[in-house]
Amino acid sequence: MLTPKENMREVIRGGNPDRFVNQYEAVYLMFHPYILTSNALLEKGQKNVVNAWGITNSFPANTPGAFPVHTPDKIVVKDIERWREYVKAPSLKFTDEQWAMFKGMYDAVDGTKAYKATFIAPGIFEQTHHLCEISRALEYYALNPDEMHDLIKYYVEWELQMLEGILTNLKPDAILHHDDWGGATSTFISPNMFADFFLEPYKEIYKYCHDHGVELVIHHGDSYAATLVPYMIEMGIDVWQGCLESNNVPELIKKYGGKISFMGDIDNKSVDFEGWTQENCKKVARRAIDRCGNKYFIPCIAQGGPGSVYPGVYQALTDEIDKYSEEVFGINASEIDRLPLQLIF
Repeated sequence: MLTPKENMREVIRGGNPDRFVNQYEAVYLMFHPYILTSNALLEKGQKNVVNAWGITNSFPANTPGAFPVHTPDKIVVKDIERWREYVKAPSLKFTDEQWAMFKGMYDAVDGTKAYKATFIAPGIFEQTHHLCEISRALEYYALNPDEMHDLIKYYVEWELQMLEGILTNLKPDAILHHDDWGGATSTFISPNMFADFFLEPYKEIYKYCHDHGVELVIHHGDSYAATLVPYMIEMGIDVWQGCLESNNVPELIKKYGGKISFMGDIDNKSVDFEGWTQENCKKVARRAIDRCGNKYFIPCIAQGGPGSVYPGVYQALTDEIDKYSEEVFGINASEIDRLPLQLIF
């Protein structure tokens, strides 16, 4: 029997998996010293927490994660033409003891069972609108392209320094990199504008990762982005996690399978709500598997990490995917040698 990691590798290579990959079972999320020192991760219920970039975030109840607060007094970049006066990159100098603490966490995870995947967030587009406020950022992309190119370059240089430390000291074999590029039914900017601003920066980031020991680049974006898949492939993305049902995932698999894999097709809105039921989780999970198959596809809740807004939903989906695997492949979940269930959100 394949380990979860081996099984996922077979799925994304179009090989011979012996069951369905079950959500994040083969992707164990890990963190790094910047997370420890930057106020980057909030707990549910925290409000108006200022991170190391000066961005104010809150994590309301019944939401999948924290969001920037953009009242006028809390917008970091007041004038895009003077962005350098407002934006100061945080320090990436960490002690040997800090690196050693995280290295111990990485070493404790059995890398034969799951990928050790470093969690990176926010992404480039997200960081620009976190700094500027999203409606202003979209306006700046159209009217102030030079300043936005410069701001992106500044952020990418900082992120590459962060990745250098992570990949040198912690040696993950995967990354889960966040960046939402759209809403539920469309991208925030046109494909041509997207390519102009983000194609080369992400090619640089993801090439650096692949060149320094990362086997899998998993990009999270729980949004519509079907029109951007060719650019994802060119960027070096191996797995798009978070692909919503609105993207017509079966069609994307037919068109691009073998060049990129897809992890999702279970929207939070379809399963993760007050009054959720096990039976509905079963129906939605099986629908995703039936329509997407078992090559280049991993059934998974769309949000960018293992968990759910309403307690119990993620576990229910896991149980139902296990049951369907047993029906189809004859493998009972108790036989699978996998890591304990991880819940981040």
